[in-house]
Formats: sequence, structure tokens, C-alpha cells
Amino acid sequence: MTMHQPISPPKSDAPAKTRAKREDFQTQDDKDMLRAARDLTKDLGKARGSIYWPDMLISTAIGYGGIAVAIMTENLAVAIAVGLVASLAMYRSLMFIHELTHIHKNALPGFRLGWNLLVGIPMMAPSFMYEGVHVIHHKRTQYGTIEDPEYLPLALMKPWSLPLFVIVALLAPVAVIVRSGILVPLSLAIPPLRKLVWERASSLSINPDFRRKPATGDFAKQVRWQQFGASIWAIIVMLSPLAIGWRPLLVGMAILSLTTLLNQLRTLVAHLWENEGAPMTVTAQYLDSVNVPPPGIAAEIWAPVGLRYHALHHLMPSMPYHDLPEAHRRLEKELGDGSTYEGANHPGMLNLVGRIARSTMIPR
Repeated sequence: MTMHQPISPPKSDAPAKTRAKREDFQTQDDKDMLRAARDLTKDLGKARGSIYWPDMLISTAIGYGGIAVAIMTENLAVAIAVGLVASLAMYRSLMFIHELTHIHKNALPGFRLGWNLLVGIPMMAPSFMYEGVHVIHHKRTQYGTIEDPEYLPLALMKPWSLPLFVIVALLAPVAVIVRSGILVPLSLAIPPLRKLVWERASSLSINPDFRRKPATGDFAKQVRWQQFGASIWAIIVMLSPLAIGWRPLLVGMAILSLTTLLNQLRTLVAHLWENEGAPMTVTAQYLDSVNVPPPGIAAEIWAPVGLRYHALHHLMPSMPYHDLPEAHRRLEKELGDGSTYEGANHPGMLNLVGRIARSTMIPR
């Protein structure tokens, strides 16, 4: 699968220009861009169940169907082909967890429950693992700092850190089974372990220094039932080879490992990762984030459910994924070439990986 957009590469000085722009807005925002983002999208922003539900349900059905065929078929080529389709479909389904962190709890009645029952709990990544965590990543004073659960200065780290960051994602299916099926049940009887599991292993984050605060109120109730469901399912999965053999478990984990690998690659290029820990303005955060707009459809595959407009999402976090393309078209037309808005637009995954990799090789 081609992981980049088929358009001309940027000029050689593009990274330097983007960095210079971001430094210009380190202490003050581009108010014209922020005003345009507000004024040009007033008629957008309503989450539409007629889009969310079919998208999620069809993606999930294709994903589970592909996993089932891959398990049952004796033809290796067919198993690989349907496994790839299943991996991409489950990837899209799983990415709705990002939408759940931003849409109002009353915007799509039943969608959070439905997603958790169909996707979150079976994949052992229920929505509580992202809700209450991802919002920190959008806080003006915490983005890119040590308190941000979703930020590491990857572009400023050692060259070997990038392949390690990506490859470790292959172990995610094992990690979630161990967490929900072993650590959580044990933690019920061992309070220190309970605290450790919650703080260190109950959030979808990449910052090893992040410590999650205790859940409270209605959210704590959500955590309890979602975690109970994930733990019961994890135990069933661990015991399943006793009844149906190892093939279903191994095939399913292989497919989901590919899904988590693709998500980690997408995470790698979601930002430029060039902040050294200082608070940033909204504009600087925008320029440290990435849009991979059309032409081309590759980004819609590796950055689904609106994630190809990740920088724009940082300007308007509550904008539903189905409205981001139209918001992007309006802002691009209004602000034009050479604008601050254009500074977060990039041609594709390979270009971004190369940029970050080159940055890690600069002596510091």
C-alpha cells in the first residue's frame, strides 16, 4: 500500500519555513486565521448520526467478517488479502474513539454505548481509555509539555527512537489482553497494583511520564462497566485455545497487530514533534500538527475518520470528522497560498517520516 500522496514534493526549505513560522507564533496567535476558522464554519459542527452510525457499523462488519474468513480459510493468499482488509476496516472502526472524546455526550444518543459494545470492549480498548485523557492534549497550556499524554519530542530524540516507537506497537494486542485479563482482576485484590494499573496502564498515551488522575462522578461509573466488560472478554480470549485451538487467537492478533502498527505510523506523522516542552499558542500548536489534504486518497486510508486534517482538528477540536473537509476547503480558499494555514499542510506520510528522521540525525 502506497503511504504517500501523489503530488509534488515540497521545496527543500519548507521545514525551515514551517519552523520559522511556528517560532513567530510561539507567544502570540495568528488572529486572522483563528477568526476565519470561527467565522467561516458557523454553519458546520453538528454531529450527524446518519453518517456516524453507518460508517462505524459497516466498517466494523467488514472488519469482523474479514477476521472470520481469515480464520476459516485454508488458502494463504485469501487469508492475507482478507486479513489486510479486516485490519484496515477495524482501524477505521477503532478511530471513532477519537470522535467520542470530542462530541457532546448527548449529540449521538446510544453511539458511545454501541461503539463500546461492538468495538471498544471486544478490542479491549473501551472509550474510557481515551476519554478524559485526549482532552489534555488539546489544552493550550499543556500541549507539548511533560503533562501532555500524547506528546513526545520525537524529532529531537535519537535516530533509533523512531523505529522503536513504531515496532513496539506490534505488541499492543498482547498488552491489552494482559492488562484487562490479568492485571485488572489481580488489582481488585491488590490496592497498590490497582493504583499502578490506573495511573500507568489505563490510557492510550505515548508519554511514559504521564500519570492518570483518578476517575470521579459519572465517568467513574462508565469506567467500571467498560472495564468489567473488557476484563470478561479478555479472560474468554485467553481461555479460547482450550476450546477452539490456537488458530483463531493467533490470526486475530496478527490482524490487530497490523492495525496497531498502522495507527502508530499515523501517530508518528500526526505532529512534527519539535516542541521542547514549552507551552505553545494555538497557532504554534497548529503548525506543529499535520494536515494531509487532497488530492490523493491514501491519507484517507492511513488517517481515517478525519485524521488527515489533524492540524485543522487542533484549531476546531469539536468539529465532527465529516465536516472537516468542507472546513478545510473554505479556509484554504479564504486564506490562500503562503498563509499560516497553508503551513500545516503536508504532502504525505513518507515525506513526513523522512523529515522527522532527518531531524533526529542533527547533532544536539
